[in-house]
Amino acid sequence: MDAQARLVRFYDDAYAPRDPADATRYARWRALGAIGKAEHVLALCERTGLSPTSTLEIGCGDGALLCELRRRGFGGRLEGVEITRAAVEIARGRAEIDRVELYDGVHLPATDGEYGLGILSHVLEHVPDPPALLAEAARACGAVVVEVPLEANLSARRASKREHADEVGHLQRLDRAAVREIVARAGLRVVGELEDPLPSSVHVFFATTVLARGLGRAKWALRAGLHRLAPGLTRRLFTVHYACLCLPAG
Repeated sequence: MDAQARLVRFYDDAYAPRDPADATRYARWRALGAIGKAEHVLALCERTGLSPTSTLEIGCGDGALLCELRRRGFGGRLEGVEITRAAVEIARGRAEIDRVELYDGVHLPATDGEYGLGILSHVLEHVPDPPALLAEAARACGAVVVEVPLEANLSARRASKREHADEVGHLQRLDRAAVREIVARAGLRVVGELEDPLPSSVHVFFATTVLARGLGRAKWALRAGLHRLAPGLTRRLFTVHYACLCLPAG
């Protein structure tokens, strides 16, 4: 089974778990993550004066980010594509989203320049050829927001972290230089960027005891404080999320 087929199988299972409690918990987890992702999209677009009337999310999952953008009144017509049939069915049931389609992970069902904005949020780390997918997004969208976890760090080298990254289909271990190289190879340029060590709500989400919640908050405080003082050192030690807005290089 190739990497694409394994990824589809993993996320089909993730979006349609056998335990209803797991389904509810992970839906809440994706909704929580969508808040930060939406804030990143809005912040980058605001910095560059971009106000799209149509938005395509490539790898939209269950549609949580598109729903969050709708709640914030951003993006105009909101559409998504996804490789996972189970996620497509969930996203199609959300009234906030205008259209969701299944796609092959390579070719977008869109004409050149059909959308004002494309979003690739936590997608490029999953694909074998990130520049090719980003170039395809740029073909269909006037501007593209990319977000990835920066996992080329000491913490992510631990065996447990590597095992988890492999389990969720992370094929790429990226740093900022690698992301910028992907952007350049796709024929684009970075016009705005930001980093996020993630809020405390993310770090404590899966904590089930008082002690675990306390450790989660301590972890957040350490990373957030260090990131403010020394972002370069933080990137070498821990995983932070990086987002950038890309436009055609020409």
